[in-house]
Amino acid sequence: MTDATTPIHPASRPGSFLLRGTAAGNTLRLVGMDSTAVVEDARVRHDLSKTATAALGRTMTAAALLATVLGKRSDSRVTVRVDGGGPAGLIVGEGSVNGQVRGYLGHPHADLPLRDTDGKLDVSGLVGTDGELAVTRLLDNGEPYTGSIHLTSGEIAEDVSTYLGVSEQIPNAVLLGVYEEGERVHRAGGLLIQAMPGVTDETLARLEANVRAFGQITDHLRRGTLMEAMHAITDGLDLTLAPSAQEAAFACRCSRDKALDSLKFFDMHERQEMINAGGQGVHCHWCGEHYHLSPEEIAALDDEQPRANA
Repeated sequence: MTDATTPIHPASRPGSFLLRGTAAGNTLRLVGMDSTAVVEDARVRHDLSKTATAALGRTMTAAALLATVLGKRSDSRVTVRVDGGGPAGLIVGEGSVNGQVRGYLGHPHADLPLRDTDGKLDVSGLVGTDGELAVTRLLDNGEPYTGSIHLTSGEIAEDVSTYLGVSEQIPNAVLLGVYEEGERVHRAGGLLIQAMPGVTDETLARLEANVRAFGQITDHLRRGTLMEAMHAITDGLDLTLAPSAQEAAFACRCSRDKALDSLKFFDMHERQEMINAGGQGVHCHWCGEHYHLSPEEIAALDDEQPRANA
């Protein structure tokens, strides 16, 4: 259910946002996102396990960041598909240039024990590394283009960074994180730094040193703000932030009308069986919304079909 003309219904948990900026004399472009509300909404909608929340949250945050740097049109969306062969199954995140984000995961209840090495969530183990990361975006002419790479680590951030470097030829740094406390997402977010034409070796060396010293994005968000995190990663590089943030939210393009339209692919005999059974349920895998379509609504679809003698 992906009709771009269908009205968007936003999530009920506002609060996520994106910040844009430049540094080092406009030779670095930055996009930061506090995606806490978006990821918490996804956790609730899909009843995600802890590790599945981290995997999907990172993927959706990455899609939103990529939409900001790769989207060239007002209707642009970027879809990130991660299929690593792990217990999570297929993971899909979609971001739009207007800040709307959605996503789903093949096996939302899949989970793994914490890693023995550091006690952190085993996102790579849940995602797997025997597969690929694919990114689909719209070109300037409106045609979709998909580029893909073999998964590097299954941790998502490193894989997205590799994609940008290999498929888009963009020197970059990507940081993604989801921190859960109890049963809720406490902090989630990401940073994408892109080198622009004219960047110097000195600037890149300073940025690399900053990234090594930066640590986890969620640690910065727990201690302070996204703005402070962006200043920390560009320390000594004269960061200039855009004057305002862009709101972001989990939002889906499904609707009751679209659910009804999907039943047109069934023949009249199959729809009659649905009517006899008291209606039909349609589930949106993107957002978890469930529509129960009544016998009367289903019967009305046949009235819309062209008559042979008309």
